[in-house]
Amino acid sequence: MKKIIVFGLLLTAGFINAQAYSGKGDQKFQVGANFQDNATGIMLTYDRGLGENISIGLQTTYLLSVDGDGSKFDDNFDIKARFSANIGNVLKLPSQIDIYPGLNLGLRNFGAHAGIRYFFSDGFGLFTEVGVPIATYKNNPQGYDQLNNQFQINIGASFNL
Repeated sequence: MKKIIVFGLLLTAGFINAQAYSGKGDQKFQVGANFQDNATGIMLTYDRGLGENISIGLQTTYLLSVDGDGSKFDDNFDIKARFSANIGNVLKLPSQIDIYPGLNLGLRNFGAHAGIRYFFSDGFGLFTEVGVPIATYKNNPQGYDQLNNQFQINIGASFNL
């Protein structure tokens, strides 16, 4: 019984030391699954803290499963520059939780995203994020403009670098 209690206390200490966003110089890498209408894929993000509550980064998505035939690599791929406001500390949340709304500009649209991440330790956490286009670009005569250009949900793992 003592071993279980000691193990539980060690885990709790690990949670207390975890920090989701530490301000200027903070670096996050995220990998996750992307879900949207008629397609699923993988997404990667990299964010770097510029200030106490501001970060910039890149996001890329590649759709692995698209309903219907005929989509090409160009149709399935997207890359975006992103700006986020990391407001976990503003909302006085525990340090292992970060909420980050933001804007992004990509190959397919100008849009917005909002996410939350929870860190279990100094290096590892989980995240969920939603994205929505605000202004879309229509340039594909085959009708694949909707890919990577619609409401999407991303879930996955977050890492401190």
